[in-house]
Amino acid sequence: MTTMTEGSVREFKMPDVGEGLTEAEILKWYVQPGDTVTDGQVVCEVETAKAAVELPIPYDGVVRELRFPEGATVDVGTSIIAVAVGDGAAAAEPAQAPVEEDTAGARAVTEASEKASEEKKPEGRQPVLVGYGVSTSATRRRPRKGVDAQVPAPEASAASAAIQSEMNGHGPAPAAGARPLAKPPVRKLAKDLGVDLATVTPTGPDGVITREDVHAAVAPARQAPEPGSTPAAVAPAAPSPAPVSYDAARETRIPVKGVRKATAAAMVGSAFTAPHVTEFVTVDVTRTMKLVEELKQDKEFTGLRVNPLLLIAKALLVAIKRNPDVNASWDEAAQEIVVKHYVNLGIAAATPRGLIVPNIKDAHAKTLPQLAGSLGELVSTAREGKTSPAAMQAGTVTITNVGVFGVDTGTPILNPGESAILAVGAIKLQPWVHKGKVKPRQVTTLALSFDHRLVDGELGSKVLADVAAVLEQPKRLLTWA
Repeated sequence: MTTMTEGSVREFKMPDVGEGLTEAEILKWYVQPGDTVTDGQVVCEVETAKAAVELPIPYDGVVRELRFPEGATVDVGTSIIAVAVGDGAAAAEPAQAPVEEDTAGARAVTEASEKASEEKKPEGRQPVLVGYGVSTSATRRRPRKGVDAQVPAPEASAASAAIQSEMNGHGPAPAAGARPLAKPPVRKLAKDLGVDLATVTPTGPDGVITREDVHAAVAPARQAPEPGSTPAAVAPAAPSPAPVSYDAARETRIPVKGVRKATAAAMVGSAFTAPHVTEFVTVDVTRTMKLVEELKQDKEFTGLRVNPLLLIAKALLVAIKRNPDVNASWDEAAQEIVVKHYVNLGIAAATPRGLIVPNIKDAHAKTLPQLAGSLGELVSTAREGKTSPAAMQAGTVTITNVGVFGVDTGTPILNPGESAILAVGAIKLQPWVHKGKVKPRQVTTLALSFDHRLVDGELGSKVLADVAAVLEQPKRLLTWA
């Protein structure tokens, strides 16, 4: 544990609250400069590519500075708030106080993330906060700015050069042959733009290359002609694409970030990775709708939400039990099919921040009242925007209820890493042949999309037929379960 000095300032860095995410957007600050904070107090809410998460501060003190405004997107590992701690916190000045690395903050958020997950981590895995990291080997930290350090002569010269460079307004350049310092998003940007980071002049603290540095390196390369060339010798530049027209008075541009950005990337990856097959069946669910009304009056379901989705979910779980091979995933690295002996049932939920798919862990082992309770909690949490990243991980199959929008059916795209997704259409009164006569019956259309690498046509058809059979004759919940 770091020993703190009177009046010192702690920098709380943006943690990785979503298993490897590289950035998060600050949605709301709950504190302002001058406010007193205590260990465990929530200071802000951030949105990652998976969910909105509240961040607690891991120490006592007084807020000295908020590094970013609400709405800013911040890289993981970047300081977002400075807090003066110790007996002299009230009088400490941020510019004069030494800054300690926020290892305590990393531990606090790691513990919070582990509690929210409720999942057993694979053996040997260590939770890593990007920007903090874990290591079994000894490491040396760079000397802090403004603090004297005993270093060998060559390192002392490098440190002096770094300090002088910072005084001139630039970050220290890396030593010859050293790997340039840059965060993963910046390295990706450089790769996409074809920029060699070794040629970029860093302006960030401690010689870290920023996004602006990469863009600055690209601009001169595009504008400057080759040495010795004349205007006549310069090849004509390729015509630049015509600018996209934008009528500010009649159009609105919405930045794609957070959950929407992650969903878009995931759907593109899924659509062009897993070969999708979709099958359809139209089924008479009149008896299921009658059962829903009966269950609402059952004392076992007092206080629980009972709706058609509950019985549809149970029907899918029964179908999976009868056809267990459908509940699987594709391991590309090992070229293996991994059959899951548990069902984490995902429920697609539309929220103000975009589409999310939280899942009910071990749904296969729940009784009908337990399943009803889990569904109600999942929906309520999603509507409040409080779904945790852990709740959206490790799903195996998903249900998407497009019928709530009045849609008859659709061809859903698989949630990445899952084998199947069931779309449920609107339940409507339609003319239907029942016992040899045309009568009005409650009818819906089901659509099952599945990964054809894992599920062949026969298996997919059996699963969909079993779901339809249970919904047509719900007494099969007793005979098949």
